[in-house]
Amino acid sequence: MITDTKGRNRAGVIWALVSGGLLFLSFPRFGTGILAWIALVPLLMAVHGQTIKRSFYLGFLSGLVAHLGILYWIAYVVVKYGNLSIGVGAIALLLLVAYMSLYPAIFAAGVVHFAMHGLPVILFAPLIWTALEYIKTYAFTGFPWELLGYSQYRLIPLIQISDITGVYGVSFVIVLVNAAIYDLMMYPSRRPLKLAGAIFVVALVMIYGVNRVKEMEVTLNQAPDLTIGIVQGNIDQSIKWDPAFQRETMTQYINLSKEALKNPIQLLVWPETATPFFFQDPTPYRSWITELARERGLWFLFGSPSYRKELSGHITMYNSVFLLSPQGKVEGKYDKVHLVPYGEYVPLRKLFPFISKLVHGIGDFGTGPGYIPIFMGNEKIGVLICYEAIFPEGARRYATEDVSFLVNVTNDAWFGRSSAPYQHLSMAVFRAVENKKYFVRAANTGISALIDPFGRIYAQTGLFEPAIIRDKIKLLHNRTLYGHIGDAFSWVCIFCLFSGIIISIRRKKK
Repeated sequence: MITDTKGRNRAGVIWALVSGGLLFLSFPRFGTGILAWIALVPLLMAVHGQTIKRSFYLGFLSGLVAHLGILYWIAYVVVKYGNLSIGVGAIALLLLVAYMSLYPAIFAAGVVHFAMHGLPVILFAPLIWTALEYIKTYAFTGFPWELLGYSQYRLIPLIQISDITGVYGVSFVIVLVNAAIYDLMMYPSRRPLKLAGAIFVVALVMIYGVNRVKEMEVTLNQAPDLTIGIVQGNIDQSIKWDPAFQRETMTQYINLSKEALKNPIQLLVWPETATPFFFQDPTPYRSWITELARERGLWFLFGSPSYRKELSGHITMYNSVFLLSPQGKVEGKYDKVHLVPYGEYVPLRKLFPFISKLVHGIGDFGTGPGYIPIFMGNEKIGVLICYEAIFPEGARRYATEDVSFLVNVTNDAWFGRSSAPYQHLSMAVFRAVENKKYFVRAANTGISALIDPFGRIYAQTGLFEPAIIRDKIKLLHNRTLYGHIGDAFSWVCIFCLFSGIIISIRRKKK
């Protein structure tokens, strides 16, 4: 037992660092989701008996380690595609990591606050963590990259609870187990009732998941098929927008599409901004695309930049997706709603003028009118562009509009061979599960995939390789409880958390 203050502080720092490392290793590409179930135990041990201020520091330290490991690729993107120095890339990474580390810092301080007032850690730890994840999803336009629940994207029975609670419910259960293990380790003489209770909750969630899969299998067997073809062009980001390579890019996509069409398909999907030109303009390359749809008699969904010219002469650019009918006519268009800050638009441009270099070529993009489905005959498609797939809200709104399936077109070439493409895919899995819809993912350089309503990835490409996927999905007209109530579970957690704060304040007065 460490009794001296210096030794105890040193031990606390070590435990916090270990916790950060375990959190990092809970996510792809380097880790395994199993570690998430113990990742917070060292941090909880580190802050046990500490002051709120000291606990905040330890939580922040843990967050730094975790997010440096998870988000290291940010520096790569800034340096390689922003043409900025390594020093600037490091600063950009550290600023984002410092912001993200505030959440585990507040978590640690909050746990100590409630413990000081005699409120159970096993209850308030998951409440705090879940509330903070929800805030992280929306604060400052939101950046919910690799919430704790996403670490379990391969544990199919567990994650089915997301069709009630969203990903936040999975995070809640993980933190609950961490808190129960902490309680058992700190108070081994007590009966392990709290751990038994946590295991019981996990068992209930798993039983629900197994039964939900069995129940939905009946629906899937009765649903109509749609044959999908996904083309992964693997166009190098450094030449993607070079006019000298337009013909080469289009030839690559057309040839891969013809390969995919050796067997009949009904819908062909190309990735985000697959066309290195404005499809709306009458160019020879536009004819290549419309003729492909018309000659093969298929629906054709693809990404392309677009623009709208105002009467004043001002031009607004959009990151868009077009849908062509089997007659080669434009049947629908979706403009991206949730833009990437400092990538597709530049907040604080005057304050940070160097960031403008990250906006490729044509400057700021405009925001689309909303998550409006595209009609494909009698069916509706819900389109998400790039990192819109990491936000639950867009997919859920589509589900309320009774879309038949979800499509995510993306260009993850920016990330190189880092962990980011694997992390991006892990989050996309939950959009399928939350809404019980098939999820079609087309990525320029990978990872393209087909995901079923249970989160099972049943077709997948590699990274940085030309590839095609040809397989079937089911057209589903169902709606989950999550689709009806949205993030009610998170709001219940927030309500309970505020109730706990009120109780702690009253106890302090007494």
